[in-house]
Amino acid sequence: MEAFVVDAFDFSRQKQERSGETAVAEMARLSAELIDSSGTLKWAVQGGTEVQGHPGLTLEVAGRVHLRCQRCLGPLEFDVDSHSVLVLANDEAGADALEEQLDDESIDVIAGSRTMDMAVMIEDEALLALPLSPRHDVCPDSSAIEGLKQDKPDSPFAVLKNLKK
Repeated sequence: MEAFVVDAFDFSRQKQERSGETAVAEMARLSAELIDSSGTLKWAVQGGTEVQGHPGLTLEVAGRVHLRCQRCLGPLEFDVDSHSVLVLANDEAGADALEEQLDDESIDVIAGSRTMDMAVMIEDEALLALPLSPRHDVCPDSSAIEGLKQDKPDSPFAVLKNLKK
């Protein structure tokens, strides 16, 4: 993905907006988590003043990606639909202190910078939206799973029970 570098504080102060669409194949870290890198992700970044007057960014990422179901190992389509509010702090220590002060789980406080690569932020947001263990609600082809259940060897205790008879 092409670098999209902004001064995060200036972007927020001027309430700038940018949006676009990026091919999943251009996001190396995201592509590594998927079974294929087809499709695109739409994104939007908006600067502004957030909680208690702090500079911040609103980041939205949406699109369809293809994961591997952890149950049947088949392909699983997953819709990324993420919306985050990011409050900017001057540095990591300031971010930790501000996060403690705000005490709001729905807001993330990050260290802003004068050379913030928003392409990395967009890819991070997509990665964070992925499920930890992707699974179909009902796997389309559960014959392999059923076969494994039926091929399960007898429990050693069942064998002992049969010896008692």
